[in-house]
Amino acid sequence: MTWEVVVGLEVHAELSTRSKIFCGCTTAFGGEPNSQVCPVCSGMPGSLPRLNSAVVEYAARLGIALNCEIANECVFDRKNYFYPDLPKAYQISQLYAPICSGGFLEIEVGEASKKIGIREIHMEEDAGKLIHNSQSGETFMDFNRCGVPLLEIVSLPDIRSGAEAAAYLERLREILLYLDICDCKMQEGSLRADVNLSVRRCGSSEFGVRTEMKNLNSIKAVSRAIEHESVRQIALLDRGGTVTQQTRRWDDTKGESYAMRSKENAQDYRYFPEPDLPNSALGESWLARILENMPELAHEKRERYAGEFGISAYEAKVLTGDRNIAGLFEELASLCGNPKEAARLISGELMRLMNASSILPEELNIDASKLAKLVVLVTEGKISRDAYKETIEAVFTQNVDPGAYIAQKGLLMQSDDDAVMESVLAAINDNPEAVADYFLGKEKALTFLMGKVMKKLGKSANPIAVKKSMEDRLQCIGGKK
Repeated sequence: MTWEVVVGLEVHAELSTRSKIFCGCTTAFGGEPNSQVCPVCSGMPGSLPRLNSAVVEYAARLGIALNCEIANECVFDRKNYFYPDLPKAYQISQLYAPICSGGFLEIEVGEASKKIGIREIHMEEDAGKLIHNSQSGETFMDFNRCGVPLLEIVSLPDIRSGAEAAAYLERLREILLYLDICDCKMQEGSLRADVNLSVRRCGSSEFGVRTEMKNLNSIKAVSRAIEHESVRQIALLDRGGTVTQQTRRWDDTKGESYAMRSKENAQDYRYFPEPDLPNSALGESWLARILENMPELAHEKRERYAGEFGISAYEAKVLTGDRNIAGLFEELASLCGNPKEAARLISGELMRLMNASSILPEELNIDASKLAKLVVLVTEGKISRDAYKETIEAVFTQNVDPGAYIAQKGLLMQSDDDAVMESVLAAINDNPEAVADYFLGKEKALTFLMGKVMKKLGKSANPIAVKKSMEDRLQCIGGKK
């Protein structure tokens, strides 16, 4: 390979605080346009911002999770950003002293793991939204999003492919969800990424000229955009051309990007210290409290599940893919006392049912106590695996009581009783050739005879009891010969 792709990501995460970063307006998604604004977030003269302390705490939590150093002082800067979706004509952000710096995020691509450096995490306010009417040619401005708190997570240029970028974003999304600081609904714009990309000759230590693709709102789009832009730049350089530093727009429908404007640099924004917000100290006791209340993250749960419960890496990954699923597993494992069977149920049958019903993990609502009863019944040999799966589906789709459902359907397994023996005798009498094969040492003959019994008894049949009764009866027949 002649060229190496160099990528850095700037990820904007809208925080799930109830109010905006510098005022008391709600951050709820989907309100009527311009119904969630006030003099502060709409940039009225004379209005003054007041920092939402929850934003600072959320930023520190993410910084801790990403192995960053947390600043001991909260400092804001003013970024002159004259666009129609920012009514103040500037943005309150952080340039000179970001809240978090110098961390890393470990990713896995295939069998390999890699650390992606985090340059910084900084707090800032979001801009509004432009709504374009393609029929009339008019553009409307909705300022509801102005002032919604953002964390911008800036990686080092350590990413080398679309696959690595996707792994990075998936892991970052997982952390944000487990910290409960962002809903990560990319389709609603609460998590979006800017891609900074350049290419250089393999072995070179110098970076090439980079382009930036803005506001990509799906992980798949980021991966596709990286692959397309890297091909575009390499083809341009191979023809003897030069890459222009510019901001490009990615069209995911067409699978291509096009130039929007020349890329701005920091000096273009004329940063200076924000005069309306005083610096605020972040004490050691404040940080200690955040550290003490940090939740267990997904990768920590995976390690614990493997070590404590002996669960496979695949099952652990499925169980920790969403906080709701992990919570269900831990409740179920505690109630039934059998973590391995609980893991098997959720990662297998339950996931199959969810996929078939197009139910997302965060939408799942199922009674763990009902599933626990089923785990106990199947592990104690009181219901068959087929009956177990049938009842799980009934609980999932109809929220039935497992005990009542099993009784109504006659699913409790019949052991060594008259019904089993009657079916065993019928199978032996009706299949003399299979009996003869059994005495000739053909193992499949026993399986065939048992199948006849199981078919007659249905899901109430206990395979262990059936096998014992069948072997005992065949031994009696053999002894008489």
